[in-house]
Amino acid sequence: MNSVLSQVEAAPLASLDEWEEDLLKRYPDPETIAQGKKTEEYRNYDTPVRDTVREFYRLNHTYQTHDFVVEKKANFLKFDKKEMSVWDAFQFLNQLVDDSDPDTDLDQLQHLLQTSEAIRADGHPDWMVLAGLFHDMGKVLCLFGEPQWAVVGDTFPVGCAYSDKIVYPEYFVNNSDYNNEVYSTKYGVYEPNCGLDNVHLSWGHDEYVYHMMKDYLPEPALYMLRYHSFYPQHKEHAYGHLMNAHDHEMFKWVDLFNPYDLYSKNPVQPNWKELRPYYENLVAKYLPSTIKF
Repeated sequence: MNSVLSQVEAAPLASLDEWEEDLLKRYPDPETIAQGKKTEEYRNYDTPVRDTVREFYRLNHTYQTHDFVVEKKANFLKFDKKEMSVWDAFQFLNQLVDDSDPDTDLDQLQHLLQTSEAIRADGHPDWMVLAGLFHDMGKVLCLFGEPQWAVVGDTFPVGCAYSDKIVYPEYFVNNSDYNNEVYSTKYGVYEPNCGLDNVHLSWGHDEYVYHMMKDYLPEPALYMLRYHSFYPQHKEHAYGHLMNAHDHEMFKWVDLFNPYDLYSKNPVQPNWKELRPYYENLVAKYLPSTIKF
């Protein structure tokens, strides 16, 4: 892959929200369907937005190789880019405000607060509330110059055969691992039921935020952070052959978290002034005064 990407290659989507909007088309909210919106209405693939999503996944599936993932982990998991307070980190993340979206004026923190507040309203543990608040913090990778397709998108294992349950699987034919004699086999470089901790998933914000938080949050929260974009498994059940019994048990938490991630966004702005004392106390309970990026 060329070291210098064109603007189109780095940012095929008008905004990162287009990936999440595509998820809602593929996995619509059952409650919305029950209220009268037909499933077919979510499946309109003949739109300009759909074209940009296709281009996004073409690039993602072309360049997310085993070697690419290993290289990105070696670079970013040193956490030597920045160090700042949690609240400065949210201000940093807010630089990703999407001026192209006419339907919302909410910044990244406000979207994350909607997720965390929905979790809190349902009475879940406070560490799950904190996972909701932080689950997209890894999108700061965009601010370090990473292309969109190396930050968001459905995640999937690399180093073994790509499942046809992954969205737009036809684009993997352009991936240099596709015909590799090892990487193209069912198990690839892995052993049966080796456990997901031993499996490299495609690089993006999930893996990054997991490593950012792994010393501070309980294991169920870490599974939520690490695998919330692993739709080929928690929606399509395509990689059970790599999971061990512990993964299957922990994925109950991923399944619990997923609806809050997908369906909590709305145009109503959270009242940060009222919410701030609660979240300052919550952050202080679990996290150090500064975090590294």
